[in-house]
Amino acid sequence: MQFRQKDGSLYAEELVGTQGFSGVSSLVYHLYPPTIVSKKGKHYSVEPEIAIDKNLSALSFKGFSIEPCGNYLDSRKTLFVNNDLHIGLAAPQESMSDYFFKNADADELLFIHEGSGTLKTMYGQVTFGYGDYVVIPRGTIYQLAFDDASNRILYIESYSPVRTPRRYRNDSGQLLEHSPFCERDFRGPQDLETHNQKGEFPIFIKKQGLIYPYTYATHPFDVVGWDGFHYPYSTSIFDFEPLTGRIHMPPPIHQQFEADGFVVCSFVPRLYDYHPEAIPAPYHHSNIDSDEILYYVDGDFMSRNNIEKGQLTLHPAGIPHGPHPGAIERSIGKVGTEELAVMIDPFRPVKITKAAMEMEVEDYYKSWMGEEMMA
Repeated sequence: MQFRQKDGSLYAEELVGTQGFSGVSSLVYHLYPPTIVSKKGKHYSVEPEIAIDKNLSALSFKGFSIEPCGNYLDSRKTLFVNNDLHIGLAAPQESMSDYFFKNADADELLFIHEGSGTLKTMYGQVTFGYGDYVVIPRGTIYQLAFDDASNRILYIESYSPVRTPRRYRNDSGQLLEHSPFCERDFRGPQDLETHNQKGEFPIFIKKQGLIYPYTYATHPFDVVGWDGFHYPYSTSIFDFEPLTGRIHMPPPIHQQFEADGFVVCSFVPRLYDYHPEAIPAPYHHSNIDSDEILYYVDGDFMSRNNIEKGQLTLHPAGIPHGPHPGAIERSIGKVGTEELAVMIDPFRPVKITKAAMEMEVEDYYKSWMGEEMMA
């Protein structure tokens, strides 16, 4: 439909969507066509180097050993990969003040462990801080403006759309009452600012493991209005309301997001099981169908010994794991836990990168031996 500017010229209409024309989409109106490219640079690879292609060993990694880096894109270190997702860490020190980024392959899910700031997009701005998940749909051009130089981010690149779990929603898409979060917990873009600027605007576009440097002749945030369901948003892990019971509840009660090949769970402060003979610590379990990656945020994670903030553990499909020695007895009689962690369960095995192995905790697989077995 015709939508004209004051001078009579048409606004440039753009449909932004995923999964062909069957997924979520938004209709966006620009001052200028979003196609005006003035330069195209030479592409370069950001494909992670694989250290371990196939793995059947419990591993752990010191995530905070990643050195801070000025540039946001350079700071991103991919640790685990398969055909469904990439998982990595970033410690950027500088805002993206003079360039933009677009992931043309994947939805991005950022978990903000340290730092705060604003995600800037053509849809408006999304503020973020400690404990926030920030969901950026694929194809979204964005900038991150940080409040200071101390930032630590866990990120997931998902090659299918990141969604709330289906079982939390009714047939109309509304979140059900027993969902651990509700619509008011999601913060969409605010304060739309229309940039009527011509010049040189560098946009780094990621596609198939390569970064393509493009220069556009108009500001990518020249949008005057939009509507639809394809847009970035944030939600806080602290707004996740834990589900509890008299006896041990299975891990799906912690689920926050899902995609075609993995789920993301939030472990938050909660009451322990309250049956008089309950064992709050989880049972030993075998990951037959999925790897388990845990990112430890804060607090005392009740089933693990000697865990630091920012540490990751990878428990691969095919062998059992469970509470560390002493954790089961320690948990009995406890009223609650103050742990804070993010769990990612890929349904297909992940490969481990060289960047991950540079921060490996040596002999983590022996950590279940205990003193009596070592004697």
